[in-house]
This record gives sequence, C-alpha cells and structure tokens, in this order.
Amino acid sequence: MTNGTIKKLVSDRGFGFIAAEDGKEYFFHREAVDNFDSLNGGEKVTFEIEPSPKGPRAKQVRLSQ
Repeated sequence: MTNGTIKKLVSDRGFGFIAAEDGKEYFFHREAVDNFDSLNGGEKVTFEIEPSPKGPRAKQVRLSQ
C-alpha cells in the first residue's frame, strides 16, 4: 500500500488526485473510494497503484487511521 494525501477533488465529475509520499501524483475515480462524497480534500489515505491506458492510477483508496 502507498500513502498519500487527497490533493484535489472534482466532485461534480467524480474524480480526484492524490499526492503520494513517493513524490508522484495519482489520478483516482470515485469508484476507487468507498465514501467519495464524504471527501473534502486534504485527507490522508492509503491506496494501491494499478496501470491504466493513461498511466498509473490509484485504486482501493482508503482513509488512513
């Protein structure tokens, strides 16, 4: 699992970006998060990285404890 922080949310379009501890930024779609609508940005999260046609993206995004 990778750690990061929700950097930007585009709630009306259902996606966002995570600033990861590895210095990279990862796209995520609302389907990757259980409670997408409860996010405001700035939350600490853990996630996995998967390949996609447009480059690596986050999946299984979970709020850190």
